[in-house]
Amino acid sequence: MKATFIFGHKKPDTDSVCSAIALADLRCQLGDNAIPRVLGDLNSETKFVLKYFNVPEPRYLNDVRLQIKDLNYGKGLYCNQNTSLYKIIEYLKDNHLSSIPIVDDKKKYLGLVSMKNIANSLISWDYDVIDTSYQNIIDTLQGEKILAFDEEIKGQIIVASYRSTTFIKNVNLDRNSILIVGDRHSIIEYAANQGTKLIIVTGNNIIKEEHIEIARRNHVNIIRTPLRTFNVVKVVGMCNYAKTLIETDVSYFTELDYVRDFIEEHSKLKHKVYPIINRNKECIGAIQPSDVSNKVPKKVFLVDHNEKEQSVDGLDDAEIVGIVDHHKLGTIGTSRPINFRNMTVGCTATIIFQLYRENHVEIPKNIAGLLLSAIISDTLLFRSPTTSDLDKETASKLANIANINIEEYAIKMFKAGASLKDKTMQDILFNDFKVFNEEDYKIGVGQFNTLNIEEFQTRKDELIETIEKEAKLNDYDVLALFVTDIINEGSYLYFSEKGKAILEKAFDIDNITQGYYLPNIISRKQQIIPSILNIIEDK
Repeated sequence: MKATFIFGHKKPDTDSVCSAIALADLRCQLGDNAIPRVLGDLNSETKFVLKYFNVPEPRYLNDVRLQIKDLNYGKGLYCNQNTSLYKIIEYLKDNHLSSIPIVDDKKKYLGLVSMKNIANSLISWDYDVIDTSYQNIIDTLQGEKILAFDEEIKGQIIVASYRSTTFIKNVNLDRNSILIVGDRHSIIEYAANQGTKLIIVTGNNIIKEEHIEIARRNHVNIIRTPLRTFNVVKVVGMCNYAKTLIETDVSYFTELDYVRDFIEEHSKLKHKVYPIINRNKECIGAIQPSDVSNKVPKKVFLVDHNEKEQSVDGLDDAEIVGIVDHHKLGTIGTSRPINFRNMTVGCTATIIFQLYRENHVEIPKNIAGLLLSAIISDTLLFRSPTTSDLDKETASKLANIANINIEEYAIKMFKAGASLKDKTMQDILFNDFKVFNEEDYKIGVGQFNTLNIEEFQTRKDELIETIEKEAKLNDYDVLALFVTDIINEGSYLYFSEKGKAILEKAFDIDNITQGYYLPNIISRKQQIIPSILNIIEDK
């Protein structure tokens, strides 16, 4: 079963991470192959929560762009270097290919053999030398083994096309000679005495026992074929190993390469077949341009967001199978109906709890702890105006399952998240950060919760400098950080100068200054973002 990746937004917070883990657990219990992922580094609070409940951190998901591994390409389409060209042609016809990757005995990729090159070699008559195996000759010529001393057969092809006396007088045979002959017994005897590498007797003609005995003493290989001499001459070159006709300058790809890069490369090269290799340079198959339409996109389930800008890179290439969120409707659209759950609650985890109950699935103790942590974090221990009665009821039930005292645990969790130890200004600014694009305006809003605002304000100048630098570097029209005092239930505002006028209007302040205190402003979703967007929409 193909995996479904479940993840929150690009700046992971406790709700997005814990909800993704919990939803993955629920869907796995319901029979899905669900895997939680994160789109960025975890903040201190979230790391504390996962460690507290002994839950491993989800792995990072870089993007969900369509990769070659998501295509139903020709897995296992390759041939060994010692395969005869005759069998290569059959393989190409059977698999409707124009080329085939060639590998060694360890499946290491060597190059490509194409029908075009085989045809060119036939037309130019390059096959006057045999380099193959005894068995390949048997198979290609529908032959019968008479004498076999060598597994490997290599030599110059000579056809007994003269009268016997002329041939014996003028043609020198040795261990590098491969003779094609009919019923000319004197020539067969001559070849056996000369120690010829291989005698191919055509037309199922009789070989005298005394000649066979001479050949045996001199270790001469003999094959008899029902084909006429003319037909043998036509196809004998097809006995050769595939490795004798390899093209090595052909582009190849790996399963991890992106389909868009493959399409772009193909538009330049115009090859019909491209080898697919793994990290060990082993060939695992071949892809044709037509395989691009036969795709199986990655399946994703979004939690705690439904804005394309906040989601994983390459989302357009993926199949969105569901969304669970508690924010306003965003920019993500789908090509087919999906399960979309959106509720006016303070935390996505509250909705996940409802899904467990609706599906009659028991919540594991550690998962209950994660969901409770998410509710505490997103509602600031029920102080946020986004908090609903359902959030409080759900938190109480989860606390019972996890055997947690909500108030005592919340203080520990907030302290872990609010600590400035080892944090850079970038860490603080982007700790819990979201980007919004509205009416050609780019808006970035970060939020950092603290229990000790004095500790924070000692680094005020460094923070302002970082905000200005990031605003110019990434062309933000508004870039702001709201440092929320959990105890006093208000936020201190730090901002880029470019966005100052918009923030003054948004919060009705005549001359806003860095670190301005906004009492009772603690919800980014319900108070901060709507205030900013209302000003932009009125412009």
